Amino acid sequence: MNKWIRRGLAPVLAVPFILTACSNGDDGDDDTVEVAEVTRSIFYAPLYVAIEEGFFADENIDIDLTTTWGGDTTMTALLSDSADVALVGSETSIYVHAQNPSDPVVNFGALTQTDGTFLVSREPMPDFSWEDLEGTSYLGQRAGGMPQMAGEYTLRQNGIDPHEDVELDQSVDFENISGAFASGSGDFVQLFEPNATEFEEEGIGHVVASFGEESGTLPYTSFITKESMIEEDEDVLVRFNRAIYEAQQFVENESPETVAASIAPYFDETSEDVIANVVERYDAQDSFAEDPYIDEEGWHHLQDIMEESGELPERIDYEDLVNTDIADRALE
Repeated sequence: MNKWIRRGLAPVLAVPFILTACSNGDDGDDDTVEVAEVTRSIFYAPLYVAIEEGFFADENIDIDLTTTWGGDTTMTALLSDSADVALVGSETSIYVHAQNPSDPVVNFGALTQTDGTFLVSREPMPDFSWEDLEGTSYLGQRAGGMPQMAGEYTLRQNGIDPHEDVELDQSVDFENISGAFASGSGDFVQLFEPNATEFEEEGIGHVVASFGEESGTLPYTSFITKESMIEEDEDVLVRFNRAIYEAQQFVENESPETVAASIAPYFDETSEDVIANVVERYDAQDSFAEDPYIDEEGWHHLQDIMEESGELPERIDYEDLVNTDIADRALE
């Protein structure tokens, strides 16, 4: 049994197909698309904007959104027909492809195009350099996940061996990493927003670097479906991407405050000011994809990062796991 199967992606192939795919609404006009998001994050702002601003409704689509909390459970939802579309890291499609599923998965739309984590130090470091990490303790992300791979790639690019030069701790669950740092664990931590901004406001930590800026452009979080869905409901997916594109343009052109007001219902425990700051930070480093098209160069860069981290089962051609026709039609 290989390590990608041990990491929890094997069960997705054994789950029975229990629900129907994309279905018509009660009035017979709108299509309901069940979307499983890997986590709830301001990083995914265009998705929530597309719902709240009526862009999906304009395309006669009703979205049934479920947060599935983790790449393995998200892909399980997709492959078991509990979801029509998964919003998850593109690396999961490569892991699943390596298992030769009977109904292959395909990336058909881009949502984010950089890593979304930041390096946070315990003390202010206005003159931070990557050499400052040497000999320190470092709370990282889950092994095999894109945040950790992008983090390790960045460290190596800056002359730091993540397994030799720092005391790397990957024993803390994703949802507990920020709490562990706040409680005193680690000199540095790799955090998503809004934790990084909130820690700065509370004086708990200080953002000293962006892994998104350092690791480059790649299909970080994508919309993934099965080939059977494309065969049966490709027009729905074209309209889905068209709505996402409208939302991406909204996020690109409207102020962070306007975007924050739109997506605030999805983040009850976060103030609109913090949401706006996070949106502005992600927008400044081009984390939000400007359209649903998944770039081929970014696809190869994703695999380079996975390969360097020792997590790539095999290299997969762009055409094998990326469908560009749906994005092309949506952007016509």
